[in-house]
Amino acid sequence: MTVPAFAEELGDRLPSANERAAANQLRQILAAQATNDTDQRLRVLDETGKPADIILAPALSRLLMELLRHVGRGDAVTLVPVSQLLTTQQAADILNVSRPFFVSLLKKGDIEHVTVGRHRRVRAENLFAYKKARDARRSVALSELAEMDAEHL
Repeated sequence: MTVPAFAEELGDRLPSANERAAANQLRQILAAQATNDTDQRLRVLDETGKPADIILAPALSRLLMELLRHVGRGDAVTLVPVSQLLTTQQAADILNVSRPFFVSLLKKGDIEHVTVGRHRRVRAENLFAYKKARDARRSVALSELAEMDAEHL
């Protein structure tokens, strides 16, 4: 898979066993204190060994736990800023489809895009909105198929 321009790779390798264990431990600590509507306070030691408090808003806490979940499973992780313009190949890779199929989605108007010179570019936020809607449609279709299957048992 191509790495989107300006995306930041979190390491050029998979997490080691120690890194996975540390990620799982930190995720469990955050999850144990997590509430949906209040900030979380973490106390860590700074480089001089003095304690420093870190305040995590609920949204940031959830995002951090999601990142730690992936690292804990040993997954490679890439961050893509939502304002980032992606090439058609980068966007196709994110959706796990071929570039020609992705271009057909753009031509049909399924995903908003801009033309830069002769090249199409897609904002990451538009791509992720399409992906979220597509995944929701798939989930509904899968539920309907499961119900139909249950009727025939």
